[in-house]
Amino acid sequence: MVTFRKQYVVSRPVYSDDSFDEDHQKIYRLQKTSLDHLKAYLTCDSKRAKNAVLSFLPIIGWMRIYRVREWLLGDVVSGISTGMLAIMQGLAFSLLASLPPSYGLFTAFFPMLTYFFLGTSRHISVGSFPVLSLMVGAVVTRLVPEVGQPANISGFDGLTQDQQRVLVASSVTFLMGIFQLAMGVLQVGFIVRYLSDTLVSGFTTAAAVHILVSQLKFVLGLTVPGINGPLALIYTLEKVFVQITSTNICDLVMSIVIMVVVFIVKELNDRYKARLPVPIPIEVIMTVIACGVSYGFNFETRYDVEVVGKMVSGYESPIAPNIEVFQESAVEAFPIAIVGFAVAFSVAKVYSIKHDYTIDGNQELIAFGVSNMFGASFKSFAASTALSRTALQESSGGKTQIAGLISAMIAMVVTVALGFLLEPLPMSVLGALVIVNLKGMLMQFREIPYLWRRDKPECVVWVGTCLGAILLGLDIGLAVGLGLELLTLVFRTQFPRCSVLVNISGTNLYKDRKDYLDIFEPNGVKIFRIPSPIFFANIEFFRDKLVEAVGFNPLRVLRKRHKALRKIKKLLRKQDGDISEKGMSELFPMNVEDSDRPSDLNDLPIRVNWNAELPANISVPRVDLHSLILDFSAVSFLDISAMKGLKTALKEFVRVDVDVYIVSCDAYILEKLHSCLFFDEEILTSMFFPTLHDAALHVLEKHQEDKGGRVIKDTKL
Repeated sequence: MVTFRKQYVVSRPVYSDDSFDEDHQKIYRLQKTSLDHLKAYLTCDSKRAKNAVLSFLPIIGWMRIYRVREWLLGDVVSGISTGMLAIMQGLAFSLLASLPPSYGLFTAFFPMLTYFFLGTSRHISVGSFPVLSLMVGAVVTRLVPEVGQPANISGFDGLTQDQQRVLVASSVTFLMGIFQLAMGVLQVGFIVRYLSDTLVSGFTTAAAVHILVSQLKFVLGLTVPGINGPLALIYTLEKVFVQITSTNICDLVMSIVIMVVVFIVKELNDRYKARLPVPIPIEVIMTVIACGVSYGFNFETRYDVEVVGKMVSGYESPIAPNIEVFQESAVEAFPIAIVGFAVAFSVAKVYSIKHDYTIDGNQELIAFGVSNMFGASFKSFAASTALSRTALQESSGGKTQIAGLISAMIAMVVTVALGFLLEPLPMSVLGALVIVNLKGMLMQFREIPYLWRRDKPECVVWVGTCLGAILLGLDIGLAVGLGLELLTLVFRTQFPRCSVLVNISGTNLYKDRKDYLDIFEPNGVKIFRIPSPIFFANIEFFRDKLVEAVGFNPLRVLRKRHKALRKIKKLLRKQDGDISEKGMSELFPMNVEDSDRPSDLNDLPIRVNWNAELPANISVPRVDLHSLILDFSAVSFLDISAMKGLKTALKEFVRVDVDVYIVSCDAYILEKLHSCLFFDEEILTSMFFPTLHDAALHVLEKHQEDKGGRVIKDTKL
């Protein structure tokens, strides 16, 4: 590690905030009002109109710089590769949404058409995502269960069960798109920042467990109805194990072979990706082989294997969403919208940094909102991105969303002309493909020991989110994760790690007293640092830690002194006492008349030389502290409640003859203190200093006696 030894010397006066303002003129900026901001927002000129069009249609920006000779071939190859994978994943993930497989092809086509024009990411592959498919499937099976009557919705009249499920899935997706579009228009793309990487990791791991369990019925060839609500995963496993003796051996063997082969080839793709021009499309290869074998040996009738069956040929006419489904699914649609955007945005951000271009969170919300609404009108279900597809699109040479458009065209060709070839495909093959693609999400369990060693509150968020989502369901689990995340935030801010700072000898640096040996701590001086905002929830903690740092409670000392003053007054009134009034006044220089003041916090007690020797029957705690310096460099805000508590604490120290100084206070906080009438005859603006070293030098100048024989005022500043 390189150690820098350069030196610098700065010669300047010791400043307080007041003296600094006297020597340096400050610019007072006019704060814009809400009306000013509104006028600026509504003002339109040619430049703003052009920027608005470019922002709303990002395709214009990257199409103008498109390098046909360099990028087109890569986009075509990437689009074909990604399209084949998108078809397989669309078919497989439609099972998670409890829909016929052919509708997965719709999700691989329609959302991409609008994202091509509106999206800011050039590399993500838009289409089905297993977690969203599972969340949509939970709503579908709740409103249209496999066994029993569907929900009382008028739009279900005259529809088959599959048609009812398609209507529910498309309506939920449309509502999800409305939420995303509304958030984009309202410019609240920042909301995704409240979903930390730890929370998303725990949530997606739990979703992977749900997906794994949901696919067991296909892999084993069992008939297990969909179950929703808390503990649904436990009940599903119970039903699977009850029927385990009825496992279809053909389905099981085929699934195991598919999973082993796909897993091995994917590992080889990862290991030799630098040598392979395009990753081996093993999912496509195995799907083609499985279709051929199933058709050739007639698995459906000979071994009672469930197959995809009749595929929808071509595209159906658009449908309107059902308002009653909106009412029934609004609670689930909002977290689906949040999770879909969070996953897509996080993946898009990785590739935008890698390829050096910017993405706009609000425009991404608009793009996904419009894409999901458009796709839902043509019976597709929730779209986001999948990391495996996006990685394939980028690694196989994709430079822009032309690759995404070509992948959508591949899905269209299969839907219109080649769909019938997939009809003999066993459902167990799709289930096996889903399970083997969960490897990345399931491997996130390895983060637990790392988080436990590095950051235990983060580990609690991960485990709590994962367990909550596994046991209570994905929607409730997401809420549990957010709650835990907010609790850790409150914990970190409400109970920060306060410290006592000391001077590092020969420097103008101040560090934690517990961390260094060669230190200097002037007698009678304490430097206290709080590394967090001060607000209503932690002001008492701040005061308790401050009392602990200085070693005495100023309020208790103040009360003891008031009691001592009453005793002193009695001694002075005694005519034949041991101490005369004259002697007492020499020992305790004070104004006797002031001793009648009330002993509450709002009144300054009598000033006495409390460190002198007191009569035997008078006991007052000795205060060796003469200066207290509060380091506010990490305090970003101060609310009204904290301001009142801080003022009370400062007055307590001032009234026991301790000089209090506040250093490195943010200018915004100082303005707020002035506007809230924080200062009075006891709390003065002269208490504020720009740096810690300025305050320390001021204190040493004021109290020149230094029993340690060492000074810090000679350090170079």
